[in-house]
Amino acid sequence: MKIQKIFHYAYIIFAVLFVYDAITKWTENRDGAYMSLVFAALATFMFFFRKRFSKKFEDRNNQ
Repeated sequence: MKIQKIFHYAYIIFAVLFVYDAITKWTENRDGAYMSLVFAALATFMFFFRKRFSKKFEDRNNQ
């Protein structure tokens, strides 16, 4: 379970990295910046999805 929690926060780290990448690419290559923003949004979505799914799985095992 601890490894799963580490991976949950890895999604947030990747989202921050993709946002940073988008900011640095914004003036040079807008298409690349948009792609980085899409990946950042996907990583953020995966963080919340995996966290919610893990919580449901944990609650089901406790019953």
